[in-house]
Amino acid sequence: MTTLLRVTTRGQGLVEITREVVDAVEAAGVAEGLCTIFVQHTSASLVVQENADPDVRNDLQAFFRRLVPEGDPLWTHTAEGADDMPAHVRAALTQTSLSVPVIGGRLALGTWQGVYLWEHRRAGSQRRVLVHVG
Repeated sequence: MTTLLRVTTRGQGLVEITREVVDAVEAAGVAEGLCTIFVQHTSASLVVQENADPDVRNDLQAFFRRLVPEGDPLWTHTAEGADDMPAHVRAALTQTSLSVPVIGGRLALGTWQGVYLWEHRRAGSQRRVLVHVG
């Protein structure tokens, strides 16, 4: 079973989508299997990350801003704005798909783990995320 999630972002940052993914797993009714989560964009990504302390997400965002800065003279793809090419690089350094086991009908995440869509563009957007359970 495949579910399409539409995730609204408010600009750069991590948006937790764990609840929506858990709902898709429950709706699939699969007892044992694999949940594949895929973002259909090239300037956003997916990560499994700590969901207890928001400082973790803030620190990750700060690290990536330093690692892949806007305005780097290396970038030639600038037609869509100064944040576009860095967003593509940040997405390439992370993941566009995740695989999480389904055990006992539940997503097998660890205690402090959450599933996040990571928006790499400055402007908010509506992102499409496919959740396939099988």
